Amino acid sequence: MSKEKFITLVSTAVPMPIENIDTDQIIPARFLKATTREGFGENLFRDWRYNSDETPRNEFVLNDPTYSGKILVAGKNFGCGSSREHAAWSLYDHGFSVVISSFFADIFKNNALNNALLPIQVSDEFLKKIFAAIEKNPKTRLTVDLSQQNVVLEDGSSETFDINAYKKTCLLNGYDDIDYLLSLKDEIKHFELAH
Repeated sequence: MSKEKFITLVSTAVPMPIENIDTDQIIPARFLKATTREGFGENLFRDWRYNSDETPRNEFVLNDPTYSGKILVAGKNFGCGSSREHAAWSLYDHGFSVVISSFFADIFKNNALNNALLPIQVSDEFLKKIFAAIEKNPKTRLTVDLSQQNVVLEDGSSETFDINAYKKTCLLNGYDDIDYLLSLKDEIKHFELAH
């Protein structure tokens, strides 16, 4: 199923300056019973968001109305732990389009890219700068330009990020892997006829 095209995103951000957030904290294992991607967002960070009696923990950032947006800014080593794809599903289903960190676990990074969630790895210094800007003004807007592969703060400071060229093409066009192959059908047909 194709997703929306991702070219440029301008959004406020939700800060989570916690290091080593693993996939079981992102989406606890007891919520992995469904086989479709929908509905996982309500259990994103479930054990951090809610008390045992299901009441929201007011101190947790996702329950704080001060912060909102389509960008999650997280501490170093985000998405470590098990290889569950549900972690990317839950972030996307909750409404995040981008996760920014100074390091991602490889499996999480690939799962995110396969599910139209853009993981952006920045330097430790730039990550600190983002957190400081959000702390100073929670309504700070970040600009993520996928075509230029950069993140820009309101003060004009920016940093570029790397992304696999194939996954960049897929995100820019709203393709999943099958959509990408279908986009090449005329070229494939031409190749078959020529050979």
